[in-house]
Amino acid sequence: MDGPLKELAKLEKLTSTNSSKGKSPSISDSLDSLLYSLREVKDRLRAGSASEETLVILAKTVETKRKEIEDRQKEVYSTLGKYGKALDKKFTTPLPSYAPLFSSYEATAALERTIALHFLRTGQFNTAENFIEESGADISQATRVHFVDLHRIITALKQQNIGPALEWTECNRAFLHSRSSSLEFHLHRSQYIRLLLASHPPDVSTALAYARATLPQFHSQHDTEIRRLMACIAFLPLTRLQASPYADLASPSLHLDLEPMFAKEYCASLGMSRQVPLRVVGDIGGGGALARIEKGRKIMRERKSEWSQSDELPIEIPLPAENRYHSIFSCPVSKEQSTEQNPPMMMTCGHVITKDSLHKLSKPGGRVKCPYCPMESQITGALRVYF
Repeated sequence: MDGPLKELAKLEKLTSTNSSKGKSPSISDSLDSLLYSLREVKDRLRAGSASEETLVILAKTVETKRKEIEDRQKEVYSTLGKYGKALDKKFTTPLPSYAPLFSSYEATAALERTIALHFLRTGQFNTAENFIEESGADISQATRVHFVDLHRIITALKQQNIGPALEWTECNRAFLHSRSSSLEFHLHRSQYIRLLLASHPPDVSTALAYARATLPQFHSQHDTEIRRLMACIAFLPLTRLQASPYADLASPSLHLDLEPMFAKEYCASLGMSRQVPLRVVGDIGGGGALARIEKGRKIMRERKSEWSQSDELPIEIPLPAENRYHSIFSCPVSKEQSTEQNPPMMMTCGHVITKDSLHKLSKPGGRVKCPYCPMESQITGALRVYF
């Protein structure tokens, strides 16, 4: 028997041996083997040396490989079937189906506005302009200019240029003070550290001159930190981790943290979240809020009732910490959350309860005994607390 016929015979024998031992080859191995056999026969046919026996053996090989592939496919389909049954047993409740959420004009407009703001917030200005033009989203020109300015300042911070950010903080210093923000101090601290570590040996005189010119205004709020900034000069270079107790001042995060910090304050000045819009939508909606709201709507429809408060939800929606934009006070007496009509009030002893609980605990003459300490005070002496 000539060479190619011997190879085909060996292949046929090997296939039958593996099948008899229950070692079925993979689909890719079967296809590779079949392609090899076809190439061998093709070469024989071109050379004119192929015989009838060659074609017979090839036909057997093709049939054998077809059976192998079908057997392997049956195993795959069987496994997929078992997997589906396992999922059905594990998740007995079907996935929720929601009615169209953005069918109304107002809902569609809100969605398109959120998408447009997301593009602007992430610096995709060309995409944002095209989307606004095609969708007709209502985004004012002033808002677009603000986001372009934000992107310009963030880009400068990435290039270690704090000048544009400092200009913004100077123009918005009253706003930052109202928030007790330390952004301006952290900008100057970053520049001071850069000057201190910019050359070898360190240019201490230039760094000290910058500190004397910029840091004294922050002494009342950041006295301890300023002392560390001055004392670290005695431990230069700061990168000697074992020898320097001020090695943390040489960390790159000291400068990288400026970008999210500035974005947070800038967006707060616009009355917006520090997070990009679509991420907030995904975190809150995908995190369970959508399912809870839809369930509440379904229950109200079944009971033929509607929620009458436009600014409140009938159910509590738990939010992750990064999406809580204001402090929340829960009265320790009534266990209710404070509102604008029922604000937290601090008694003379320093304990805080809501206004309704304060009036319920009051006695004739306006006297109130604290529920947590033996001190008694006048209801008129209670002060409203702002968190």
